[in-house]
Amino acid sequence: MQINRLASGGRVNHAKPLNFSFNGKRYQGLEGDTLASALLANGVNVVGRSFKYGRPRGIVGHGAEEPNAIVQLGSGAQTIPNLRATQVELYEGLEARSVSGWPSVDYDLMSVMGVFGRMLPPGFYYKTFMRPQKLWMTYEHFIRKAAGLGSAPVEADVDRYDRLNQHCDVLVVGAGPAGLVAAREAARSGARVIIADEQSEFGGSLLGASSHVDQQPAADWLAQIVKELSEFANVQRLPRSTVFGYYDHNFLAIVERRTDHLGISAESGTRQRLHRVRARQVILATGAIERPLVFAHNDVPGVMLASSVATYVNRYAVLPGNKLLLFTSNDDAYQTAINWHKAGREVVAVVDSRIAPGGDLNQTMADLNIKLYCGHGVIEVIGKKRVKAAVIAPLSVDGSSIIGQTLRLHCDLVACSGGWSPVIHLSSHTGTRPQWSDQVVGFVPGESVQQERSAGAARGTYGLTRCLEEGAAAGAKAALAAGFGDGVVEFTAPVADEASQEPQQPLFLVPHSKPTSRAPSQFVDFQLDVTAAGIELAAREGYESVEHVKRYTALGFGTDQGKLGNINGLAILSKALGQTIAETGTTIFRPSYTPTTFGAIAGRDVQSLFDPERYTSMHRWHERQGAHWEDVGQWKRPWYFPKPGESMHEAVNRECLAVRNSVGMLDASTLGKIDIQGSDAAEFLNRVYTNGYLKLAAGKCRYGLMLKEDGMVFDDGVTACLAENHYLMFTTTGGAAGVLSWLELWHQTEWPELNVFFTSATDHWATATITGPNARKVLEKVCDDIDLSADAFKFMDWRDGTVADLAARVFRISFTGELTFEVNVPAHHGRHVWEKLYEAGQEFDITPYGTETMHVLRAEKGFIIVGQDTDGSMTPQDLNMGWVVGKNKDFSFIGQRGLSREDCQREDRKQLVGLKTLDPKTVLPEGAQIVVDPSQPLPMAMQGHVTSSYYSAHLGHSIALAVVKGGHKRIGETIHCPLADGRSVPAEIVSSVFYDPQGDRQNV
Repeated sequence: MQINRLASGGRVNHAKPLNFSFNGKRYQGLEGDTLASALLANGVNVVGRSFKYGRPRGIVGHGAEEPNAIVQLGSGAQTIPNLRATQVELYEGLEARSVSGWPSVDYDLMSVMGVFGRMLPPGFYYKTFMRPQKLWMTYEHFIRKAAGLGSAPVEADVDRYDRLNQHCDVLVVGAGPAGLVAAREAARSGARVIIADEQSEFGGSLLGASSHVDQQPAADWLAQIVKELSEFANVQRLPRSTVFGYYDHNFLAIVERRTDHLGISAESGTRQRLHRVRARQVILATGAIERPLVFAHNDVPGVMLASSVATYVNRYAVLPGNKLLLFTSNDDAYQTAINWHKAGREVVAVVDSRIAPGGDLNQTMADLNIKLYCGHGVIEVIGKKRVKAAVIAPLSVDGSSIIGQTLRLHCDLVACSGGWSPVIHLSSHTGTRPQWSDQVVGFVPGESVQQERSAGAARGTYGLTRCLEEGAAAGAKAALAAGFGDGVVEFTAPVADEASQEPQQPLFLVPHSKPTSRAPSQFVDFQLDVTAAGIELAAREGYESVEHVKRYTALGFGTDQGKLGNINGLAILSKALGQTIAETGTTIFRPSYTPTTFGAIAGRDVQSLFDPERYTSMHRWHERQGAHWEDVGQWKRPWYFPKPGESMHEAVNRECLAVRNSVGMLDASTLGKIDIQGSDAAEFLNRVYTNGYLKLAAGKCRYGLMLKEDGMVFDDGVTACLAENHYLMFTTTGGAAGVLSWLELWHQTEWPELNVFFTSATDHWATATITGPNARKVLEKVCDDIDLSADAFKFMDWRDGTVADLAARVFRISFTGELTFEVNVPAHHGRHVWEKLYEAGQEFDITPYGTETMHVLRAEKGFIIVGQDTDGSMTPQDLNMGWVVGKNKDFSFIGQRGLSREDCQREDRKQLVGLKTLDPKTVLPEGAQIVVDPSQPLPMAMQGHVTSSYYSAHLGHSIALAVVKGGHKRIGETIHCPLADGRSVPAEIVSSVFYDPQGDRQNV
């Protein structure tokens, strides 16, 4: 029976009960409940035990700030540890248990530690277990065994997770009143808006409020604005989504809980999704968290935050007690007593630490005949597993001392409020230093270091009308900064009906009749049992830095990251040190805002932005020519250009023959280009390549191999000397980023004394490759200031000149084995030059070709592609490329020692060879395994595998490249490739160079 449930009201569905269990007992809640609200509805007082003393603990809050109600859901592979009951949405059949307490939370043997609490001060284990030193490992075993919360699953996760990259103009974090109007104003400007909130529905504080906005109940206004946002095509709404990290360049990470509210496991689709968002502008409307008051035994179940009590009453129709005592230092909490009274339960009294509060709500107390004790404080709570009474006493004006007799008031619920702490976690993630505000009585965001602004309670602005106005202004300003609007900040802000309020009183530690060190425990951090006495002890022992005190006492180390205790702890420390809170400072929050599942972080990438697409400047031209595309790294490259009715095979054959017989053109803009400068540039190249570069003259190019430390091929490419101490390195398309990182790594960590600098220039240049017997004739039609003759412009030379009336850099480099010119121009001129070259080649039937044809042409020449014909285990000698390794170097290069290893000298290493099938029409599958005897019983002795395989229209038969054990000495031998369909294809091992082995055609 839900003994604390109201018969109606709230935002729960009273017509749909849900069954669940907690610590082995069966209960019933309602649709719309959280586990916490359902437990309170059923009168469950103790939900866990404290970490250090094993003290019984009850629910304190209603959201991410909850320190006590930490639970484990499910079992086996589906178990989920360390969730807050306040954030677990109730579903049918939910099974939960406390993560602390043995043998149970009601009867915990660890609670005996509480009796000896004074003997367990901060750092006691360091002091107690220092001697004998040889037993430390034994002590540590038991200390570690006692540490931790919950049980990590040991079986494979049955759920799926995914990750999604997104971009937006304005990202609004928090869908409370300020966030909602901010999103609306930004959306009205036309900006792309994402609004995310960790709760199951938008509204924030309005979900449990009884106020009015624009002369209508808050719930009605909320429904109206949420509906309006849903109708914007440029707005993406993300409820159940926690923005847990804010990183450089306005990059934010959001975990969306897609099916957590439906069951322990997702029946279909993904359970959680990680949104990785790049935003032009960010609005942090994260609100504020109510601050508890620190007094003796303030951890007894039944002591709750005032705002949480109001939320449970108004949102969940739950009254977590019968007789309420409200203890506050501000006017805002008075609304809780009003809500409680209207729900039909007794308000024992309102205790206000201020001497003469005079707001409108103060008068309401008198109108409702609620007893008000001004200038008083709750100094101690009586009770063990539930509040039974509260001891109050008159306080001095500043609240620092007791000035009169104590009074005991019988109650079973103490709702307390020490003011509000702005949620500055995300702004702190950016490196912004929080600033203490005496007016706010809390830390507020410092000056923003990113394209971000805070609004509403997140920046210490309290009062609903002011929050709404600030949120609307933030939305309009963010949209304008993102490029929307007409240059004038215009917005419409709703107006709320709210009572006038008096300033709050800073009250961080309620005095007791005994000194703090002797008073009953006054808890600051509920989860880790950090007390006011412990903080004062740390100060006496010489810990003055807030960072040191945090680590010594464990203040804020729990899963709540000090959301409730930080301010009170800092204030107590400041007083002990005799300085202000501003002088003491604060620790800086870092990601994650709340615990985040590894599943979401490691999930699969989905949808179009999972990897950025990169286009060359000729991309649209290729599209118009009907190109089919291949993804190479992040680039979209033309794969082949089919004519109407042509198959891929036919198109590739046509393209290959065009290159061999006349002229073809290839968009090679995607090749990696790294500009290298500095007085030690040549020396650096000497060390990263296997051949020498010290004597490479300006105007010349050289091909080189780059090795890893173990001697295995890492990348290959051509490097051109542009001038003295200036080089341009070409890399493979997919390896460009890796090579640049590799160069920087060696420069920064091994050779920082070398004067050399690297700049990625891949995007800066467009490259049109003209190749084939008529290539020179085509280029001569658009270039008249470069002598293109074979004697003046040799293979592996480059020249500056003018192509199609534009400054260009032309290279004689060939990846086809034919006469080739690579024309490089600034990327924004790429399409113009490409079209002029294409026009000039019409009389020679110039043919654009794609990557598939490029592969066939280079395979005919035996040219390798790193990553396809190599796999990280191939040396230059394995590839029959020992010619590119300097033999008489008086210096060393990366990988040189690796090449000398005995393993690299074995004769049976896999080596690159060519394969020619006995049936010239049969094309071997790439990856096919190679054996000597296809009739050999399984498992067969594998000799190698096929790395590249094509049909050569020019040669009239299939060709393949393969790596075969000892292959260089097995030329002429017949091997076999067993296929999945049961056939076995015989092939002859031949040279890897099938076409023009002397290289005459590329030198004409």
